[in-house]
Amino acid sequence: MSIELFWLLLPWSLAFIFLGRLRPCPPLTRPVGGGKVSVIIPARNEQSRLPPLLASLRAQDHDDYEVIVVDDNSTDATAALARAAGARTLSLGELPHGWLGKPHACWVGAQAASGDLLVFLDADTELEPAGLRRIAATHAARGGLVSVQPYHRMVAAYERLSSIFFVIMMASIRSFTLAGDALRANGSFGPCMVCSRADYFRTGGHRLVRAEIVDDVALAREMARRGVPTSNFIGTGTIAFRMYPDGVRDLADGWTKNLARGAMTTGPLMLLMTTYWIYGAVAAVDASLGWASQGLSAWVIAGLIAYAAYVAQLWWLLRRLGNFGLATALTYPVSLAFFVAVFFRSLYRTLVCNSVRWKGRSIAVRTPG
Repeated sequence: MSIELFWLLLPWSLAFIFLGRLRPCPPLTRPVGGGKVSVIIPARNEQSRLPPLLASLRAQDHDDYEVIVVDDNSTDATAALARAAGARTLSLGELPHGWLGKPHACWVGAQAASGDLLVFLDADTELEPAGLRRIAATHAARGGLVSVQPYHRMVAAYERLSSIFFVIMMASIRSFTLAGDALRANGSFGPCMVCSRADYFRTGGHRLVRAEIVDDVALAREMARRGVPTSNFIGTGTIAFRMYPDGVRDLADGWTKNLARGAMTTGPLMLLMTTYWIYGAVAAVDASLGWASQGLSAWVIAGLIAYAAYVAQLWWLLRRLGNFGLATALTYPVSLAFFVAVFFRSLYRTLVCNSVRWKGRSIAVRTPG
């Protein structure tokens, strides 16, 4: 059994290499200086998701900050809601040629901002108490572009189908490997990105990625080419969100938009490692299912041990990324099957249809070249 177990656990061990160093924003240890903070929120049809973020911003204890909501031609009450909450609200019309919605909204918001530090937040995020100060302090300590992946607070069972997507996404960003800062980040997390006003406009900011669907990954790469490094963190204790509250279709569309394009821009070594890890997760299930026909053979026992190992590993990882729960880890084959289905859907939409749909818009996809 030892050789069978070795081959099943070899891919399993890779997750400790590419995700062995998940790090939250450092705790606050001293007062934060550095001038005014501008919080910029791009929002399209977010009337149901925006209120918790605005409420959490009103509760922040940062000394000097402004809130700018950029309404990206919404067809609902997003703009009215933002104004009623006291946020400075900019309403946009049709997109300029060559721009996608979120990069354009971020760019317009940054131009209107008066702060020395720019904090871009997705409308579905929610800051923890002192979260804004903690984000600003992290940037003060690290400089460059700082991004934070929010802690995922889920309500409905279907939302936990995102588990495998989260693991792969966190791995592809290359910020949490055992190599630490010796390995340059491969992107950033769009829900929460922070940089100085000077760095943003010196490099070109979102104008650099105006036609990119996965704009957060592209922005980090473009800014790095211009001398602005990226540091990434997980959001435990700082910022949270609920990604796809509107049903399975909403969840599938969201991941379809990003998945294939993200895979195309992931480095070959990391892509190979994550693919091999997925292969090991599937092989563990396949070996375990041999129980019905083979009984407790060496291969089946190795499969059962490997399955338990994947469950323990996923539980260790996922509990730091969101309230996925032990049941999500125990039933990981369900999430894995959903991941594979959405991945092939994303490939079809990206390579055959050359477009994806999101927020009521059809978005043309450019293949890397």
